[in-house]
Amino acid sequence: MQEKKINNSPCSLSPDTEQLLNQQVGIEATASAIYLAMASWSDSKGYKYAASFLYDQAEEERKHMLKIFHYINDMGGHARQSNIIDIQHAFPSLRKIFELILMQEIQVSQSIHRLVDHCWTNKDFATANFLQWFVEEQIEEETTARRNLELFDVIGDSGVGLFMIEQEIGAKNQTS
Repeated sequence: MQEKKINNSPCSLSPDTEQLLNQQVGIEATASAIYLAMASWSDSKGYKYAASFLYDQAEEERKHMLKIFHYINDMGGHARQSNIIDIQHAFPSLRKIFELILMQEIQVSQSIHRLVDHCWTNKDFATANFLQWFVEEQIEEETTARRNLELFDVIGDSGVGLFMIEQEIGAKNQTS
């Protein structure tokens, strides 16, 4: 017996926009998984403050994913969770993690910008307006990633430097 759909209302999203939003769901989910892997590695190496920051970031990315997920469904579409594969679980250093974070955040920003451009081109002003929150959020995410990476250059990551970087990341994490 086929399940009867309760709500037969049309979707407000074009098929292309729905597909791109679902791709962004996958990007946010992958970002969450990457942060979680980084947090676990940091935790296992004794970088407790970095791990805490990264666990929080993993949860934040998951919330971003859900925000888009709900929007797709609220607009009459069908949000889909993509498979997450090939997540790196070992890292050569804490500095490398923060280098990867900045690269990842720039890629997420570029993806959001492409999505906004698609919406403007297709006159989907509602979705473009919804995505404005993500544009602003990515400015904050990239700034945080840059500031954290700068700690390695300013303090140095040898000897007591890593301890000081950990303390600084912990302090910043508690105030944000």
